[in-house]
Amino acid sequence: MKVETRLFVVLAVFFLPLGPILYYFDKGYDLVGPIALFLSSLLAALIAFYLNVTGKQYTNRPEDNPAALISEQEGDYGFFTPYSWWPLWLGASAAVIFAGLAVGWWLFIIGAGFGVLAIVGWTFEHYKGEYAN
Repeated sequence: MKVETRLFVVLAVFFLPLGPILYYFDKGYDLVGPIALFLSSLLAALIAFYLNVTGKQYTNRPEDNPAALISEQEGDYGFFTPYSWWPLWLGASAAVIFAGLAVGWWLFIIGAGFGVLAIVGWTFEHYKGEYAN
């Protein structure tokens, strides 16, 4: 985790002086930008602190060893349904839902109905048929 810790320390150090620089060039008209940069610096420092503390508790990971093999890190990636059509219908219903936000609530409700059907179909796909468990 040393690489990640260094990355967030660099980000914290990078964001910290940008707030006053932005305030100077903006002539103090807008305070949102400098405050956001200061808070970004604090957030990066918080993440760096967490990674530093967590990295001391654990031994080196395979990612920390440049000579490590892929087989040292590989694990269970889960079970994925082959040839499932339900994600397509869920994506199409999500598109209808977002179009409904622009067009009207009637289209949003229709898309939400199809979305519920797609989620239920995807969830219960393994209870019957060829891929039943």
